[in-house]
Amino acid sequence: IGEHTDYNEGYVFPTTINRAVYIAVRPRSDRTCVYYSLNFQDKAVWDLAEIRRSDGPHWSNYIKGVMKVLGDAGVDFGGSEGVVFGDVPIASGLSSSAAIEVAAGFALDRAFGLGLDPVRAAALAQKAENTFVGVNCGIMDQFVCRLGRKGHALFLDCRSLAYENVPLRLAKHGLLIVDTKVKRELAASAYNQRRAECEEAVRHFRAKAPAVKALRDVD
Repeated sequence: IGEHTDYNEGYVFPTTINRAVYIAVRPRSDRTCVYYSLNFQDKAVWDLAEIRRSDGPHWSNYIKGVMKVLGDAGVDFGGSEGVVFGDVPIASGLSSSAAIEVAAGFALDRAFGLGLDPVRAAALAQKAENTFVGVNCGIMDQFVCRLGRKGHALFLDCRSLAYENVPLRLAKHGLLIVDTKVKRELAASAYNQRRAECEEAVRHFRAKAPAVKALRDVD
């Protein structure tokens, strides 16, 4: 698939699954945001002028983060209210965080006519996870959530972001996802530590070979 390969600027080959996050959104006339999660039976309210991260791995942080990076990028939109539901298993390694980030960006794009380029939308969703949620993930999960296609795998160069949707002809074969009962929340895992270690390795090799910009460049 490409875990830990994406932020080392390598090549990845993820695919889509038959699970999704759905967000119904309508604009408001003010700058307030009111969202309700059907999964958690929980409401969150915030103001666009003062977006603050909620304590813990709260579901609203992924939506707030997307709004924060969109605003910081100069994208203009107003307050909104919405309902969120997803059937992507949470903390299972199936990119539930990327799914809600991409869904939030897509919903806002449609509700306010933002005209976001899909590649840029994926990059902004990744930035939300990096800078707001606090996980230094690569681009793979958000990219395939936004640009993946049913019945295809997505071949992505994580340096240039050049990509191709490749038909996935499995014939009599299938992809099996096994529930190991192990919860995996990136925000609470050693993921950031792994990335820091990879960056330390890059510095080591760069001292001997200046052309090395990422582990991808080490033969």
